[in-house]
Amino acid sequence: MTPPLPIRRRTWQRFAWRWAFILGLLWLGAVVVLKSLENRLVYFPLRAAESWDPPPDPRTEDVWLTASDGTKLHAWFLPHDGPGAVLVSHGNGGNLSHRGALMKNLHRHLGRSVLAYDYPGYGKSDGRPTEAGCYLAGEAAYRWLTDERKVPADRVVLLGESLGGGVAVELATRHDHEALVLVFTFTSLPAAAKCHYPWVPCGLLMANRFDNLSKIGQCRRPVFITHGTADEVVPFRQGEELFAAANEPKRFLPLDGVTHNVDLDERFYFELGRFLDGTK
Repeated sequence: MTPPLPIRRRTWQRFAWRWAFILGLLWLGAVVVLKSLENRLVYFPLRAAESWDPPPDPRTEDVWLTASDGTKLHAWFLPHDGPGAVLVSHGNGGNLSHRGALMKNLHRHLGRSVLAYDYPGYGKSDGRPTEAGCYLAGEAAYRWLTDERKVPADRVVLLGESLGGGVAVELATRHDHEALVLVFTFTSLPAAAKCHYPWVPCGLLMANRFDNLSKIGQCRRPVFITHGTADEVVPFRQGEELFAAANEPKRFLPLDGVTHNVDLDERFYFELGRFLDGTK
């Protein structure tokens, strides 16, 4: 005989609650695992022993920095006779040796010295990467340029790519500089993570923040932002949001069809040079 309707309804309710409970446990377990792996999912350092490219130019100098917490850091400095320098804060993968083409192109197109440095745990630098450690590394690099090499603060261009944009924005809120340049940078790390893990409460759980959207309005120098329209890691709209929040003078350069992990083309260097010349 078919069970009465109330009994069948209670059976389906128990079945639904049981599966909801199981799925909830699976979700909670996945969230706990992702939280425990957060730094491994944010930072992808390569030690020099794992992968290391030769310097981009024979004039490149090895520089050793010491962060305020005592961490020993490595950098490359490519000098130029022209005034000013570009301080490069690179993205979350590899190490500074993989930015040789970027250094060489900035040096050639902008006619400035270039300093690129590694965060803790990257390349030849000691330690392990954290948000605070990245900020301290950027601070040490900026101090070396202005204190040791005597580059005037208002002739230092702060350039950050992807995660390095967070370090560049932080530096721009603390120190004088000529301009802030952001390449494929997110509004905040939790916002970028949410695009890949929409079912995770990234804003509540993530310790690494790099909250560029809340800080960029504090930057009072010129801002140049570029972003690929086909960026599969950091959505193009996040570059647009950063630009909208930035103060004038500013310039936004969309790169049609460009994805995240690509070398910048000649147009970027030309437009950046023209922007910098126009804001002097």
